[in-house]
Amino acid sequence: MNSFNQSILWLTESPLAPYIEAYKKYFIQESYSSETIKTYFHCIAHFAHWLTQSSLDIHHINEATIEEFINGHLPECTCTSSYLSIESMHAALIHLIRILNDNGITTASCRKVTPRDEELQDYDNYMNHVKGLAPKTRRQYLRITERLLSEKFSGDPVMIPAIKPEDVRQFINRQKKLYSTSGNFSVLITALRGYFRYRTTCGDQVNHLIGVANYPANWQLSSLPKALNNEEVECLLKALDNNGASDRKMKAVVHCALDLGLRSGEIANLGLDDIDWQTASITLKNTKCRREDIMPLPEATGAALADYLRFERPKTIKNRSVFVHITAPREQPVAPDFIRKIIRQAYAYAGLPYTRAHLLRHTMASRLLEKGSSLKEVADVLRHRSLNTTMIYAKLDSRNLVEVALPWPGSKS
Repeated sequence: MNSFNQSILWLTESPLAPYIEAYKKYFIQESYSSETIKTYFHCIAHFAHWLTQSSLDIHHINEATIEEFINGHLPECTCTSSYLSIESMHAALIHLIRILNDNGITTASCRKVTPRDEELQDYDNYMNHVKGLAPKTRRQYLRITERLLSEKFSGDPVMIPAIKPEDVRQFINRQKKLYSTSGNFSVLITALRGYFRYRTTCGDQVNHLIGVANYPANWQLSSLPKALNNEEVECLLKALDNNGASDRKMKAVVHCALDLGLRSGEIANLGLDDIDWQTASITLKNTKCRREDIMPLPEATGAALADYLRFERPKTIKNRSVFVHITAPREQPVAPDFIRKIIRQAYAYAGLPYTRAHLLRHTMASRLLEKGSSLKEVADVLRHRSLNTTMIYAKLDSRNLVEVALPWPGSKS
């Protein structure tokens, strides 16, 4: 019996048989390729056979069951000679769990909500609706706060008066090893101070705790912002042109970052309706500052976007994002991490030794200064709330720095 017929037999004789069509329909709706669907069916067939052999109840399978199958059964498996990667197996079974959950099949009880969970949820709501923090920032602060509360209260109710200054000092000392630089370590302090300030809005007296959370020495504006020089910019753009028509997406992404100074998240969030081709402008929504900004669309950026939209972007029915995945699931927009990956690939094509996507934003700012723009104009283009954020670029403003430079001691001038 070949592997395909064996998989069909395993599925039809297993408790998963009634849900095969729902599984298949799910992947077709998400635009997965036929080859991927076939691979995933082989994966769940093997899993179904194991369920049958182990007499496991389908209503109680969960991610722990998947881990048991992958880590316990597969290393010693003798029931099939075909090899399927662990990554494919895990992905196929995670989709299966999701489909069974959506159809109300699995009845495994959820983890009990602890007082700590409720406290973190309330804090997250505060950061979201009152402080207006971005999701990524909120997740970062919540992870730090959760570690503090877990160490102090475990599953007990959260009692803020029980937290003493010494508890905070010891927590900070234990956490320091997780951060490589003082700049990164500042995130820990910011998260703690933010949480304690939130507790003041709840009526707690926590000034003594805020005073313990001191920032490490970190001299502001002590370094120069790194940016590509003109030769490197030319090298990057030339590499994109020589790459031909195989990756118009990469060229469009790089121009958005280099010409407009857009952050990775802002590029990922661009929608088709945000581009006004008649007025050559682009509207940025859901930005870091939660504002809606309208920016002019440079000719080179517009040409790169139009080329990508016409010849490379896959057709979608529901999704109006500019940048979408060309492989399944095709209806899903790309994430900021995907944008950063594209920019790293562009550096590699150009032979540049860089990895940070934000470098292109710094490059745009430094090029504006070279052309005579003021710091206020740079701040407006970068959409900084405070001019102090833009002040670091003053060090790159050689044209104006020359005018205020004092003569070197001992020189004739």
